Amino acid sequence: MSLNLKEAVDSRRTFAIISHPDAGKTTITEQLLLFGGAIRQAGTVKGKKTGNFAKSDWMEIEKQRGISVTSSVMQFDYDGKRVNILDTPGHEDFSEDTYRTLMAVDAAVMVVDSAKGIEAQTKKLFQVCRMRGIPIFTFMNKLDRDGREPLDLLAELEEVLEIESYPMNWPIGMGKGLEGLYDVYHKRVELHRPDKYDGERFIELNEDGDIPTDHPLHKDSVYTQAMEDVELLTEAGNEFSEERIAEGKLTPVFFGSALTNFGVQTFLETFLQFAPKPSAHKTMAEETVSPYEEEFSGFVFKIQANMNPAHRDRIAFIRVCSGEFERGMDVFLERTGKKFKLTNSTQFMADSRETVESAVAGDIIGLYDTGNYQIGDTLYSGKMKVAYEELPQFTPELFMKVTAKNVMKQKSFHKGMDQLVQEGAIQLYKTILTEDYIIGAVGQLQFEVFQHRMLNEYNTEVILTPMGNKTARWINEEDLDERMSSSRNILVKDRYDQPLFLFENQFAMRWFADKYPEVELKALL
Repeated sequence: MSLNLKEAVDSRRTFAIISHPDAGKTTITEQLLLFGGAIRQAGTVKGKKTGNFAKSDWMEIEKQRGISVTSSVMQFDYDGKRVNILDTPGHEDFSEDTYRTLMAVDAAVMVVDSAKGIEAQTKKLFQVCRMRGIPIFTFMNKLDRDGREPLDLLAELEEVLEIESYPMNWPIGMGKGLEGLYDVYHKRVELHRPDKYDGERFIELNEDGDIPTDHPLHKDSVYTQAMEDVELLTEAGNEFSEERIAEGKLTPVFFGSALTNFGVQTFLETFLQFAPKPSAHKTMAEETVSPYEEEFSGFVFKIQANMNPAHRDRIAFIRVCSGEFERGMDVFLERTGKKFKLTNSTQFMADSRETVESAVAGDIIGLYDTGNYQIGDTLYSGKMKVAYEELPQFTPELFMKVTAKNVMKQKSFHKGMDQLVQEGAIQLYKTILTEDYIIGAVGQLQFEVFQHRMLNEYNTEVILTPMGNKTARWINEEDLDERMSSSRNILVKDRYDQPLFLFENQFAMRWFADKYPEVELKALL
């Protein structure tokens, strides 16, 4: 392995930002991009009237609703590090996209609304991070608004998520009374409104861990309260441990306000210091591939159609796991054994992109796709012959029949169906007897996005007929018997031609299992 490759890999920091909707995840992403010089002006999710939308929300429906429904990838350099941020959808209906994204990162930043605390979706996503054992860093956001007591927030974090916490800084006041942050780690106070104090942004602490007694803030009751809290945490709180952070057992907690850009730069600098460099990845054979391995390898964790409406393109997102990617190189697609020349490759800055000539382990690259790739595919060069572990797939719970309103638009209808299904947010099924199309999803919003995109990106109006909740169970091909199908257990095939039943409810599934005990019923996850 060359020294240059090792240095390049070691400089990578690849992480996802996760949160419940409206916790401020996209806003903090914007501020990080500003620090990296990747953008000149932060958009805002609430910018519907001004048309100044968040840079990481590029899809039309995201701009209209002010939410993120796809994972965006952004890259910038900061303080000698190459930073890859993956901004994920907060909405629970798109958790499958987020789960797969979490397979492609080395750390996660959890954004929590300090007024609301740990919410349901945050808990779900956290559990995925815990399952993978990746380090988690917490940013308690919206400190510029009145929120819950910081000690309560820490207690809830530890109790609900069952993880130890270590506050890297501590709020001095909150809402309109926010004066600053007592920075435990850097041994300084960061002022919220420096203009109040002759423009100084930081006050260094003395040996006693205090600010100079003649400073106006010293006599303020909010500062006294913060000092009491810090003293309590020093005596009774958890000890700082890099090892436990790396194991995902201790989360460093930062307070701040993304909207007013307070505490974000300190967070970024400290995070980059402790966030892990790229790690080894597991294969199907339960071995691991080192990021320093000379041969190139990576896996597809996301496919996105029509990122550029002018070109109607499809991008396969690849997490580079080993070696060095070079534009024009030959690689093998593990699933088919086919050889490809990778000439069309790109790196992202949300709404802009540039051709990438090279990339190393930890980087995320986009490959223009004409239908060759599937989510979970492994690419490798040379004689490596590696297959990375499968990405999570979820059994849909909601189902709709789908037809094209205009029968003359069958071609664009089928093209749109194929491409959007390959992104993995919805699943496509076809009834065996009548060949009707059925789509399944984890949540209702996915259907709305599907309908919107079919109309806007493929110029096809679709009619969705609700079928309600169903329980999907796969069966073996040899057990397939069309006479088993009924209105209570509809027999369909998925897009890989695997047979399955859509059961009306649990009772119908139990009745079927009693009648056909020899038929094995299988769920995805």
